[in-house]
Amino acid sequence: MRTFQTVTIVSFLILSIGCGQKHENKSVSAEQSEPVSEKVAKNNTQQKPVARPNRPPGSTLAPDFTLATTSGELVSMSDLRGKVILLNFWGTWCGPCRVELPDFIKLYDKYNKDGLEIVGITIRRGESIKDVAKFQDQWGLNYLLLNDINGNEVSEVTMAYSQAIGQMINGIPTTLVIDREGFIVSGFIGPRREQVFYNAIKPYL
Repeated sequence: MRTFQTVTIVSFLILSIGCGQKHENKSVSAEQSEPVSEKVAKNNTQQKPVARPNRPPGSTLAPDFTLATTSGELVSMSDLRGKVILLNFWGTWCGPCRVELPDFIKLYDKYNKDGLEIVGITIRRGESIKDVAKFQDQWGLNYLLLNDINGNEVSEVTMAYSQAIGQMINGIPTTLVIDREGFIVSGFIGPRREQVFYNAIKPYL
């Protein structure tokens, strides 16, 4: 069994850059700083996945959902089964999220043919979906950006994934790696570079 490699979740200093929610000024406990892989394992009380050579033990099934693209097309997570997915919680207003965008574009260009899908779950702060679409065009984003359909669906998806990994997704960017069978296998809080993401997805491509 391959040793599971993931980045330890740490407190992301979001107050100074405006991304995420307000946090009290407290030291990070061992529970808070636990890697996503260990959180997933602890919360995998119902799912009993079949062991796969590259999947860490205790991986949990990614919750299904349906959201809308910037053009209004409905996309479900179940539609993407069979792909390796980088699921990125982000916002146009988030500076650190923007740092990752050129790397996501490169990753999609290089590895989409090998089965990679990148999905941006858009957390909006007052912007319309038209604003998100304009941002997508300006930045040349070549991958899926998903938004609310007509309510608070993105908030519901964020909560579902927080429960799945056992830790609130309250700082962005947060990115989860989902394998071809739909299991969350690793994750990152904070911006990462192309090589880091490639190292995380390589075993599943």
